[in-house]
Amino acid sequence: MDRSREIADFLRGRRAAIGPERAGLPADGRVRRVPGLRRDEVARLAGVSTEYYTRLEQGRAGNPSAEVVAALADALRLDASEREHLTDLLLPEPHAARRAPNRPQRVRPGLYLMLETLGHVPAFVLGRRTDVLAANHLARAVLTDFDALPATRRNLARYYLLDPRARERVGDWERIAAETVAVLRLEAGRHPGDRRLADLVGELTLGCPEFSTWWNDHRVLRRTHGAKHYRHPVAGELHFSYESFQVPGDTEQTLCVYNVEPASETARSLRLLSDWTAPAPAAPSA
Repeated sequence: MDRSREIADFLRGRRAAIGPERAGLPADGRVRRVPGLRRDEVARLAGVSTEYYTRLEQGRAGNPSAEVVAALADALRLDASEREHLTDLLLPEPHAARRAPNRPQRVRPGLYLMLETLGHVPAFVLGRRTDVLAANHLARAVLTDFDALPATRRNLARYYLLDPRARERVGDWERIAAETVAVLRLEAGRHPGDRRLADLVGELTLGCPEFSTWWNDHRVLRRTHGAKHYRHPVAGELHFSYESFQVPGDTEQTLCVYNVEPASETARSLRLLSDWTAPAPAAPSA
């Protein structure tokens, strides 16, 4: 990833997305030829010179202080995910530990046990680049059987964007797919040297017609909760709320749990699907 270009594209995109009224600036009567804030306005709001902000936006200002990054985030009205991304782009040195993104990730035994304990709802563990590190049987039944795939192909973004069945099964597919691309964008800022992420981006660019447009939007997102809707070929319509948690002790693993209303049609359908897909009990030993 070209860090200078990423900085430029992200700052320009966020600057174009916010008007002077939202930024709290008075109308000056000047005709605006482009949408959003001008560089001098962002500089004024952040308390830096226009020349310095211009060099910063062009990736020529080196690493600014944490105070300047925070002031820029305030000036551009960035949300939590965007602030995190801006910090990753402009202050990479404090995150040196993140520069080893290609090492294997392993799920500890207690997490596997937790997934099985949550066997009445879909639950899974995501790693870097949305790799699916572990999934219980209902997650595999509702989404796809990740365990049947080679380990290097078990990836949620690859499923959503490249598997034709996902377009049919996932309600509001376009929103979910675009959000997934935004998650990958956030990941790219955190791990600019991740070769597997670069390979995944290339694969998605070739295989998903919409990917390049979403990727070039430079939208970033950390999903923590929300709603999902699936059209399952056996269980029918399934409606979930989901919660995502960073795993204690490993901030690069995320536990995702799909929840259902206890007396809902989805809960009843899940019980049937669970019975249908549950692993067969082991045969008794002789």
